Amino acid sequence: MNVVEIVFSPTGGTEKVAHIIGGHWKESVVRIDLSDYKTDFAKCKIEKEDMVLIAMPSFGGRAPAVAIERLKQMTGNGAKCTLVCVYGNRAYEDTLVEMEDAAKECGFQVVAAIAAVAEHSIMPQYASNRPDESDKKQLIHFADQIAGKDGEVVSIPGNRPYKKAGGAGLVPKPTKNCVKCGLCAERCPVQAIHSTGYTTDSKKCISCMRCVNQCPEKARKVNVTMAPTAALTTKKSCTTRKENAPFLY
Repeated sequence: MNVVEIVFSPTGGTEKVAHIIGGHWKESVVRIDLSDYKTDFAKCKIEKEDMVLIAMPSFGGRAPAVAIERLKQMTGNGAKCTLVCVYGNRAYEDTLVEMEDAAKECGFQVVAAIAAVAEHSIMPQYASNRPDESDKKQLIHFADQIAGKDGEVVSIPGNRPYKKAGGAGLVPKPTKNCVKCGLCAERCPVQAIHSTGYTTDSKKCISCMRCVNQCPEKARKVNVTMAPTAALTTKKSCTTRKENAPFLY
């Protein structure tokens, strides 16, 4: 039996949450990175006896379309899975039910779900440095509750049909500090960054902020006018601390 973490985590917050849970189940885990466009996900093997964790961030209350698309290439073979939706302290809305539908379509048995909080990928002043120690204790407690659980979870919050997905919001661009190392283009989950000039194709960009997060020169930025406006718009819904929530029955 393997513990398998299937994760889409452009800026690392979702990955941190997944590792807290999966690493508690078993020190050595199999990791499948849904952000890697080079992977043939149809060839990723899942056995019925495996314990699977599927983790994705919530983008505007929806699961990232590219992550769902790549997940659907996999075959679950009836393996038990726990869904983890990670959000930046605003709301996750229909993300978990969208993940549930995709997982069941792949043949996974969904036994539990968790809505967890991590630092906001676009506005890191919200949920800053989360998951923190309190989060870690909660997540480990949830992991203990889920371990060995039989039977599908029947009550996962969200709506069907899902809310309408938004387009790309804040699209990062290179600044004069760009040294053209190419790391942003290489690691973009949707290949939205041109390999010459390193400008961003706004039609492909999903505003995941991986390029901003991973640029060694801090040379990629979003629109300096739009970012503060977005922060003010979400301030009311993001300021009060929200706690992680399990859905087990």
